[in-house]
Amino acid sequence: MGKITVTIERGKDHFNAWAEEVPGIYAAGDTVKEVKEDIYRAIKLYKKNNKNIPEAIGGEMNITWIFDTHSFLEYINGTFTKSALERMTGINQKQLGHYASGLKKPRPATIEKIEKAIHRFVGDMSQVHLI
Repeated sequence: MGKITVTIERGKDHFNAWAEEVPGIYAAGDTVKEVKEDIYRAIKLYKKNNKNIPEAIGGEMNITWIFDTHSFLEYINGTFTKSALERMTGINQKQLGHYASGLKKPRPATIEKIEKAIHRFVGDMSQVHLI
């Protein structure tokens, strides 16, 4: 199984994405959903137009998505309220709003705090079974 890392960042007018392991795979979109769909299209076009396909995108792929904090907070807006994120991270809603809008950039320790809280939540949810 191929492994690929795709970085998504918020630009001035849209989201941008690129594959770390395969130069030439780029995408853009107005939303994270659009840019992710565009990455899949870019991979498909790369495979169609190149003879030597890197192992990273050969066959089934495991994609790791890397976000800048601004893009990630915008992406999960509507899924998690700022109140829920405050409870998860311990970071007040106003500050989260500044990060989400791009008005302020969080320090590395704050980015790590947000990431750990999200991973903890997802880990907890992956253990849930409904009857």
